[in-house]
Amino acid sequence: MTARALAAGAGFLGCILGANYVTSAYGMVPVGFGLTATAGTYFAGLSFVLRDAVQDTAGKRWALAVTLAGAVLSLAIAAPAIALASAAAFAVSELTDLAVYTPLRRRGYIRAAVASNAVGALVDSVVFLTVAGFPLLALPGQLVGKLVVTGAVVALVVAVRTSRRRAVPA
Repeated sequence: MTARALAAGAGFLGCILGANYVTSAYGMVPVGFGLTATAGTYFAGLSFVLRDAVQDTAGKRWALAVTLAGAVLSLAIAAPAIALASAAAFAVSELTDLAVYTPLRRRGYIRAAVASNAVGALVDSVVFLTVAGFPLLALPGQLVGKLVVTGAVVALVVAVRTSRRRAVPA
């Protein structure tokens, strides 16, 4: 396994645990525009991009394995309802992400990441809010928080890749 795959896996796992911990500790927080979301929303938005990186660098099985590890470890640091909701949401959104990201990835990273993360954010949010017992009125805030982070990280990835291509002589 490459250092890049290990870093992506560790980041993804850290985001799962971070999201569940801060949601257990802080519950709902303002995200701007008069909207609220669970405190772990920003971690979850980053986790979608890292999940794609795990799939790209280590494969689908590793992405599923890290998701499972995050669900199990969350039981130790988060409220049981949050850990259960997270496990359910990540399981469903992981399968959704694989269904969207994998076929689109052949056509380019940006298209695949944006489409799969938009669909994953919606699925993840609905499942998480429902299972955890948070109001579905928080859905717009969840989506804003997750998609802002996803957009920023995808833009950063594109900028780094472009910079690397320019730095390598043809």
